[in-house]
Formats: sequence, structure tokens, C-alpha cells
Amino acid sequence: MTENKNVLALAYLGDAIYECYIREYLLQKGNRKVKELQAQSISYVSAKNQCKFLKTMIENQFLTEEELDIVLRARNHKSHKSPKNTDVATYKYATGLEALIGYLYLEKKKNRIDEIMKWITGE
Repeated sequence: MTENKNVLALAYLGDAIYECYIREYLLQKGNRKVKELQAQSISYVSAKNQCKFLKTMIENQFLTEEELDIVLRARNHKSHKSPKNTDVATYKYATGLEALIGYLYLEKKKNRIDEIMKWITGE
């Protein structure tokens, strides 16, 4: 079903899901002011850090072949959008991670999203 989906559409969905996971994770860590939550979320949701998380997962062979295929398709997709606050390579890796999350969500693989997010947050 999702193999035929546009990887940028998967990234669009994955971005929202990833952000929700991070926000919930930070809220569960304790009651904080919204400004503090926003500042802490950047260490997880910035393209630079998403790139770092994904590269480390790839280096540690944390992803399945199927997952890696989605990541590579998204990373290698030709985009006409120019990233605002980062270089193109970093942006493409972040897009790969978001596409993976979107793909797993549509495939109803919540447990795998949970594993990936726990890995990212160090839980």
C-alpha cells in the first residue's frame, strides 16, 4: 500500500507524528513551562539532530532493509524546496527519518515507531 506513496508525502505525515512523540515524551518527563518544552524539543526535532539520529541508526544497523529503502528513497528524492536553516544533505537525511516514521504509521507498525523513538530519546 505505502510503497507507492510519494516519499515526501510520507515525510509530511511523519514530521507531524515525530513531533507528537517528542512533545509527549517531554511532557512525561515532568511539568515544565511551554517555553522550556519548546527549547528542549529542538534537540530532537531540528533537521541537524534528526540527521544525526538517522546516521547513527544506519551506522548501528538499527533499521531493517525495508526501512532503509524508504529512508534512501526519501533522502535521494529530488526536491525543489530549498531548506531554510540547514544544508541540503542534512535536510535530506531529516526528510528520510520523517518519511520512515510516516511509512511505519501508515503500515500500522506503532511498536516499531515506539522502538525508534525510544532509541532516539535514549529511553
